[in-house]
Amino acid sequence: MENKMNKRQYAYKVIRTRIVDGTYAPGQRIIIDQIAKEVGSSHIPVREAIHQLESDQLIEFKPNIGAIVRGIDNELYTETLHVLALLEGHATALSAPLITSKGIETLASINNEMKEMLENYELDKLGVLNREFHFHIYSFCPNNLLIKNIQETWSRLDIVRQAGFTFYPKRTPQSIEEHYTLIRLLKEHADSSEIEDYARKHKLLTLEAFKKRT
Repeated sequence: MENKMNKRQYAYKVIRTRIVDGTYAPGQRIIIDQIAKEVGSSHIPVREAIHQLESDQLIEFKPNIGAIVRGIDNELYTETLHVLALLEGHATALSAPLITSKGIETLASINNEMKEMLENYELDKLGVLNREFHFHIYSFCPNNLLIKNIQETWSRLDIVRQAGFTFYPKRTPQSIEEHYTLIRLLKEHADSSEIEDYARKHKLLTLEAFKKRT
């Protein structure tokens, strides 16, 4: 049973990684025989992994085709960002009383680097820095399950880049300025409800920018 579970987990990790990094493109068929050979297992652990990925909304089944990588449409992306806004708002509020002065300095440093990258038009690095900024806050969150859910949701949104979605360009400088406001709220030990509301609004403004993209 343990060996079977390990093979299922390994198959899950292999397929999921390839979906998120774009190796498997939206609409691409997942060939069970091939995956089974790669992970050194029978078909059963691979099928179980695929069903788990279906629950994660990363894979869907098509009649007469089988399992394929699910693309993210506007509706699903919108719903996902709404969920992420709630999760991140709460995680930021939980992190607020525990974040250290050094942690706040690190946030300021990351955001300053983001501003510099924007001024130098090094836009390819902004996404990585933005993620680093938010997850540095969450490193102080005491709720590990909440953080795991946020990480998984971010991973699902990574597929958006592979599917060709882009964000409204005016959003980036606004987002950086909002980061400075969030840093100030954390530094001043603002009320947790105020911090949660602001962090949630920050994510929802990204959603609005997506809706207005050109």
